[in-house]
Amino acid sequence: MAEYELLRTSLDDGVLTVTIDNPPANVMTGRLFMELLSVAESVAEDPVVRVVVFDSADPDFLIAHFDVTLLLRPQPDGPAERREELTDFHRLCELARTMPKPTLVKMAGRCGGGGNEFASSCDMRFGVRGRTIVNQMEVPLGILPGGSGTQRLPRLVGRGRAMEIILGGDDIDAETLFAWGHLNRVFDTAEEMSTFVDRLARRITGFPPAAVAAAKASVLNAEPPWDDGLREETYLFDQLIQTPEARAAMQRAIDLGAQTRDGELRMGELAGEI
Repeated sequence: MAEYELLRTSLDDGVLTVTIDNPPANVMTGRLFMELLSVAESVAEDPVVRVVVFDSADPDFLIAHFDVTLLLRPQPDGPAERREELTDFHRLCELARTMPKPTLVKMAGRCGGGGNEFASSCDMRFGVRGRTIVNQMEVPLGILPGGSGTQRLPRLVGRGRAMEIILGGDDIDAETLFAWGHLNRVFDTAEEMSTFVDRLARRITGFPPAAVAAAKASVLNAEPPWDDGLREETYLFDQLIQTPEARAAMQRAIDLGAQTRDGELRMGELAGEI
């Protein structure tokens, strides 16, 4: 397994644990994104890795969101055009969803924007009461969840609840996420969550890998096709990110403290101030 700057990986009896460590708030910078993509690509067909578990070195954040400063960079001239290929971020999320081995996420802290889109693409998510929080803050920024959120969340929690998460731009707590089906289980402490997830991961590694892969593939066959919806999401995102309103809102978020630790810890409130 390669060495990374913002991720730590450890392999134990077929369980690969990928620990995100990008202070001050685990914002998904370009570097962190590329490292996650590299991990996903390398383990997808690695026969030694039987289960992948994503967690965080920071108890307050899994992944805050995608780096807003990257979104503020100059955009291509001319109107947005529909793309034929999926974006690299969509490809990362699809790798997490479709690789022939289970992907589990320990969501002990906040997870927002592209971070939640990535976590939602994985097979199972587990949280902690009073600590796990999800926030899709894109609409307050004048854009939309462009990393699969508009496609992933309605299938995960239902249309109405997805609308509340996406259009409300507010913090959603662990108990609500569990009731809505976003989290598999919630626990009283991070230690209890970690113990359960580690035991489940090791239990799965004890089963024939061909059966695990085939069972996952068969479950995925129950889902409608994804590609058309993901490409249309990209087209709409590309339209919005060019607007003066979006660029002003994203800069306003930075000015209010987005991407600082204190600002990220109050993201629901901050999004309402934009």
